[in-house]
Amino acid sequence: MRGLYRRRAARASAPAAADAVPVMDETEFWELIDSTREAAGGDPEEHAELLVERLVRLDPETVLDFARHFEARYHRAYRWDLWGAAALLLGGAGEDAFDDFRCWLIGRGREVFEGALHDPDDLAGLLDDFDDEDDGDGEELGFAADEAYEQLTGVVSPDLGLPPQTREPAGEPFPVDDDEVLAARFPALWERFGGR
Repeated sequence: MRGLYRRRAARASAPAAADAVPVMDETEFWELIDSTREAAGGDPEEHAELLVERLVRLDPETVLDFARHFEARYHRAYRWDLWGAAALLLGGAGEDAFDDFRCWLIGRGREVFEGALHDPDDLAGLLDDFDDEDDGDGEELGFAADEAYEQLTGVVSPDLGLPPQTREPAGEPFPVDDDEVLAARFPALWERFGGR
């Protein structure tokens, strides 16, 4: 079981947060993602570190709200079409790489995230600065709220009260390791990133 799942499994065994009233709205969530990404120059590891630094300045309930926003989007991105796009962008993507990619995708900001959910092939135009050195690994971003909460309280963050991720990605399954299928499904991505 990988790190992201271990952390979430520990959270699931912690008591649920008492009917919390949201203290962070969606705009604030995305502003925090964007400002820390920009300050990190787009480096996912630095982005995660800066995000933890910013989150520990907030109260624990706000950190939990951030975690709820993040995890809800993480679950929304659990789709076959995004998995295929990730496989094409990264030159292959198993389950672990796709998990990390979904965190990375959230870290790219609202425009890229929502654009990818609307049509994953649009990532060809949305990722202006994606290059051969970018590995789409945002695993540490997935831990930022947990780490901040633990620093603030000394305990593991509680269950967020969100439905669990579905067992299978949403949408129609297809072979995400078949170049012909990927080229046909994602022509713009294939033209720009095929053969990575």
